[in-house]
Amino acid sequence: MKIPTITTARLILRPFVEADAGPLHRILNEEDTLRYFPNPDPLPLERVQKFVTRQLAHWDEHGFGWWAVEPREPHGRQELIGWNGLQFLPETGEIEVGYLLSKAHWGKGFATEGGLASLEFGFQTLGLENIIAVVHPGNKASIRVIEKLGMSLVDRTNYFGMDVLRYILDRHGYYPLKLGQG
Repeated sequence: MKIPTITTARLILRPFVEADAGPLHRILNEEDTLRYFPNPDPLPLERVQKFVTRQLAHWDEHGFGWWAVEPREPHGRQELIGWNGLQFLPETGEIEVGYLLSKAHWGKGFATEGGLASLEFGFQTLGLENIIAVVHPGNKASIRVIEKLGMSLVDRTNYFGMDVLRYILDRHGYYPLKLGQG
């Protein structure tokens, strides 16, 4: 499948390429980047390479997935700063919006901007009925992003072997927001 590239006010969401494994490996091994993930241990490069391959296969199988995220730079300087998009959760049959950014890009509204683009793609392009988000209860910054996305807390449960807060947004509660807010 041809993976679409989406441009927002400040971001480029594009398909992953094999060359992204090295920069993504550095991001995933930054201190605290995986702090609230089920396994916060640093990842070897080989696992990150497999991750990139799996994401491309996910797009082929489901018609959506995670994009590589780059900032839109006026002088052409492109760099991978993380990922965001939609992911099918086979354990529950749900579709999750998710994001991960390099620490240098935290607190700038990029997760919200990419999340809004993902929701728009899911609801307007794919016609999804609902999208969830799960977050570790201690991850206050991510909780703020999820709430800015218009998602509502529905319960506290267990995903990926850890206790999480589960949020949901359905297509009837979704309304397009201006990309770039956040």
